[in-house]
Amino acid sequence: MAHISKKAESMPASAIRKLVPFADEAKANGIKVYHLNVGAPDIKSPECALQAVVDACKKNDHISYTNSLGFAELRQGMIDKYYKKIGIDIELPEIMIDVAGSEAFSVAMQIVADEGDEIIVIEPYYTNYNTFARLYGITLKAVHTDIRDGFKVPGMEEFEKLVTPRTKAILISNPSNPTGKLFSKEEMLQIGEFCLKHDLFLISDEVYREFCYTDEAHFSAMNIPGMEQNVILVDSVSKRYNLCGARVGCTVSHNKDVMAAALKFGQSRLCPPVFGQYAAIGALDTPQEYFDAVKAEYIARRDCAIEMLNAMPGVFAPKPMGAFYTIAELPVDSAENFCKWMLTDFRYEGQTTMTTPVASFYKTAGEGTRQVRIAYVLEVPELRKALNVLAEGLKAYPGRIEK
Repeated sequence: MAHISKKAESMPASAIRKLVPFADEAKANGIKVYHLNVGAPDIKSPECALQAVVDACKKNDHISYTNSLGFAELRQGMIDKYYKKIGIDIELPEIMIDVAGSEAFSVAMQIVADEGDEIIVIEPYYTNYNTFARLYGITLKAVHTDIRDGFKVPGMEEFEKLVTPRTKAILISNPSNPTGKLFSKEEMLQIGEFCLKHDLFLISDEVYREFCYTDEAHFSAMNIPGMEQNVILVDSVSKRYNLCGARVGCTVSHNKDVMAAALKFGQSRLCPPVFGQYAAIGALDTPQEYFDAVKAEYIARRDCAIEMLNAMPGVFAPKPMGAFYTIAELPVDSAENFCKWMLTDFRYEGQTTMTTPVASFYKTAGEGTRQVRIAYVLEVPELRKALNVLAEGLKAYPGRIEK
């Protein structure tokens, strides 16, 4: 019998998706499952995005490859209709369309680091960074943040402790998946100064840029003075326009060597998704009222989630200032076991709730074992039902820890 590779055997399963078979089985048995596990919003995509796909189908009698860089119309449109409006000044050679943000940051990691090199992350961090680091033989070294102080970024002395001759970059998401942490301008400037001091790249995953809930505007890594040649911006249309399935993202950088390397990776996958690009072109005409309404909706969902979670005995969840996630610490022996038990054993009036265990979002062993990520992506009435079911599950869980 042929055997799969050791690399294939060692690849970690997605913390976000590995419990899906249990959810599918529950649904097959007639159980309603509330999905708070994945950042897949239920908000309608902009009509202009959907119409652009319809129009493209009418105009074209076949689906051909595009340039590996993506449609020039989309790239220029993103510059003129989006980036210029938010104060990011780039030119056409400095943007490339990718197969979602996932391809963008996975390629960025390969551009900045060879096998055996190191990238600094701030934990907890998006779990798929682990997956790609393992795939490419890159070591992630984590600066720790704590749930009890809202995941505040520590001083640069904590970053200094991790630097070695093999350190090549810092990788962040701002706002953060999974914490909802929004980096302040001051924090971004400090990180930029640190990168310049050690000649590091800064890979800045900014796909949740539109979801900021403070009076202070989002401060992009692209606007850090002196970092023009060190920043690689990762972006996506998935969250901004509620087009997760379009699988369209982009890489942006002023560094010509970075963009030349990115194109070589892009040529290996031929081109980005064609229909996704059409949808993205259409989405550029989304009116401001759409974004205003979506932001207001997420603030209402966040406030509902935080209020209900912290009202549950033994639960603590800090108030996020960005994205649409929060991490909650639960009174359980193991969040992993609890999340699975909710799907396999617990039923409340024919319902259960699915959340994501957070341990694999940490690099430090033993951290996050009692934490779950909550994606508040359901409208408030459904979100209340989902969290009520979660509360009932916590009461009944046999591994509950009483303080």
